Amino acid sequence: MLLVLGVSLGQSAIYSILSIIEKMTRDVPLNQQTTTINNSVTPDRSWLDLSYQLAGIGFPLVPVGIALYLLWLSGDRGRIGFDLRRPGFDLARGFGAAALIGIPGLAFYFAARQLGINTNVSPANLAENWWTIPVLVGYAVMNGVLEEVVMLGFLFARFDQLRIRPWVGIVISALIRGAYHLYQGFGGFLGNVVMGLVFGYLYKRWGRVMPLVVAHVILDLVSFIGYALVAPYTDWF
Repeated sequence: MLLVLGVSLGQSAIYSILSIIEKMTRDVPLNQQTTTINNSVTPDRSWLDLSYQLAGIGFPLVPVGIALYLLWLSGDRGRIGFDLRRPGFDLARGFGAAALIGIPGLAFYFAARQLGINTNVSPANLAENWWTIPVLVGYAVMNGVLEEVVMLGFLFARFDQLRIRPWVGIVISALIRGAYHLYQGFGGFLGNVVMGLVFGYLYKRWGRVMPLVVAHVILDLVSFIGYALVAPYTDWF
């Protein structure tokens, strides 16, 4: 479990903690700093930039494959509900969970910025190309699969084997989720802890990770593509 986290979201949590320390030690207030996500690497060479983006989508999915393989070895692969056996259930519950988290989450983000505890998050900074929207969709799917399979499906299966109480596992998972979003600021940390608590509860209730993958993908699609479409026409977003 620690090895899987060490090559995936646990590693991200460490770097995120270092990032917030770096931001807090600047002479600029946190809410006057900007955190950029999904950036172009070589905007002047579209084909090479696309190659970088595809690598950025593909390699983070390797720990997902490792987690699923380890779950298969222990006989737990089928119990996490990462499959297409109940598409109607997964889509309906996924849209519901996205609405439950997304609407209050947006309000909380703006409140956190006003309180000075969060940076301005710019989630879509790719150069304009024919592949920009498809790549943003790819990042949304990658994030949803990586975070929910590892933080819910894999971790909770191992927590059960370690006989950790369900509520303790939910809290641990939520705190790790918040930690790897600290690079955005303390608002990002708190908001994602709440998201982790809700998603952990729903996973335990439904017994399937797929609805939470759907919900996460929807949230990221709205954040990435919505921002890319709206930001050029606003100066407050």
